[in-house]
Amino acid sequence: MVLELKKVFLCDGEKQNINCSVNLNDFDLNGEYPFVSPVSVSGCVQNRSGIVQLTMNVVFEFKSNCDRCQKEIRKEYHEAFSHYLSEALSDNHSEEYIEAPDFQLDLDELVKSDILLNLPHKFLCKDDCKGLCMNCGKDLNEGSCDCNRQNIDPRLEKLQQLIDLE
Repeated sequence: MVLELKKVFLCDGEKQNINCSVNLNDFDLNGEYPFVSPVSVSGCVQNRSGIVQLTMNVVFEFKSNCDRCQKEIRKEYHEAFSHYLSEALSDNHSEEYIEAPDFQLDLDELVKSDILLNLPHKFLCKDDCKGLCMNCGKDLNEGSCDCNRQNIDPRLEKLQQLIDLE
């Protein structure tokens, strides 16, 4: 969705409300399609004393696998974002402002970028997830396995011998 913001940029005190959805269902993230529902976007673009600011709230459902135990996780995210907009960027403001050339802003791309930058690096089903046994693959959240945990990596055997000497 492209927002037409000419009136907001040219009129001090002008405000334009936003209430739409952005479809990211076909977005491929590491071979998966994690966006279960369209992203609901609400907010406004407002000109206050010549400074144009976009504020928006997004709500979406996200599906992924736990990085430790591989169980499927579904979570609803509620995020808030805010950006200052400028029709043209100068070098000294390029990191503080989002460019809206010809008073137009591609909201879909901005929402997608904001969401992707704000997602966690690791997805866990719970903070204390124990993951899977490296030997047998049993889910350690459901109980311990019968694997021999005394197996030492052959590269570290010499270190174990030093510890045993003490």
